[in-house]
Amino acid sequence: MMNRRNFITTAATGVATASLPKGLLGQPVTVPVNGLPRWRGFNIQEFYRPPQYHATPERRAALDRDFQWMADWGFNFIRFPMSYPCYLEYDASKGIPITTEETVVFREAAVDAVEETVQLANRHGLHVSLNLHRAPGFCINAGFREPFNLWKDNDAQEAFYTHWAMWAKRLKHYAPELLSFDLVNEPCFKEDMNDQYASTKPIPGDIYRKVAKGCLEVIHRQEAKRLVVADGNHGGALVIPELADLPIGQSCRGYYPHYVSHYRAGWVWKEPDDAPLPVWPGVIDGRKFDRQSLETFYQPWIDLVKRGVGVHCGECGCYNETPHDVFLAWFGDQLDIFTSNGIGWGLWNFRGAFGLLDSGRKDVAYEDWNGHQLDRKLLTLLQSH
Repeated sequence: MMNRRNFITTAATGVATASLPKGLLGQPVTVPVNGLPRWRGFNIQEFYRPPQYHATPERRAALDRDFQWMADWGFNFIRFPMSYPCYLEYDASKGIPITTEETVVFREAAVDAVEETVQLANRHGLHVSLNLHRAPGFCINAGFREPFNLWKDNDAQEAFYTHWAMWAKRLKHYAPELLSFDLVNEPCFKEDMNDQYASTKPIPGDIYRKVAKGCLEVIHRQEAKRLVVADGNHGGALVIPELADLPIGQSCRGYYPHYVSHYRAGWVWKEPDDAPLPVWPGVIDGRKFDRQSLETFYQPWIDLVKRGVGVHCGECGCYNETPHDVFLAWFGDQLDIFTSNGIGWGLWNFRGAFGLLDSGRKDVAYEDWNGHQLDRKLLTLLQSH
């Protein structure tokens, strides 16, 4: 098994000096060596939700333009979160619950479309992180009825391994510099996978290790140098000490505190009107939040970097209901912390409510960009990190 400190090429780990913070004398400060590249970019939602995905020339052309703009603006990364029913023979639009057997019957045309998206991104110089946002038996969001539970049922775990074995075999010829695998989005333990507001808790470490190691084995059977990343426990918030000895990077989230990042988001708040108005820095719901509280929150991830474990922030950003000035002040502090520790990031999303384009904010003076609404202040902030 590869040493976890050396499971990517040295050339991919460099951080541009110009992007690093400056010390008191104007010199770049020392940044810990991260075991993952400092990827900077965006999430895309082509296969994000069921039902089945159907590729069209129009969608491909729109993706091609998006990838070109990302590259032109200096970014080098896309995370590709997928809902597994999108590429199955099973058709969710019929409203018939999926069976366990149907969770591993792949639809070749949809698998082809995923690979074509990877190729398209790579042609623009973008690294692709292929992620299962919904895996057999788990998604942090409801909206599709799962027949089993990934963290409890052996059948679900075997189906999960089958998916990653398929992707590893299908994409084994792509260089590690161009493609990595992010096992499952924001894992946490829910007793009821199909209740959006069910209480959650961290997955027991031994179970997370078993499932992650099972995926690692089937992936590396096809390509021993493939980069593998595991999202932090309990929805991406917690480091996973049980994986630290494995050649697996770890992915945090840039959503702390949720009071700021998910203000009035309906999938977080049962009653959006109950969400307290965010400020930054300041007191929200009786708690003080500022740059220091952010640094405290991310300290375990920074310590992980110093131990030689690769760390990346797979998702970050802010829902469009948060006041724009609050968002930018908070996000600037967060990006400073990431940059100071060599941690890259992926904004959720490129286009949409968290995005750089067409975010639908009511308090932004948008710039017209080829028929889209560009948040120039956000773009400038991202480019500075």
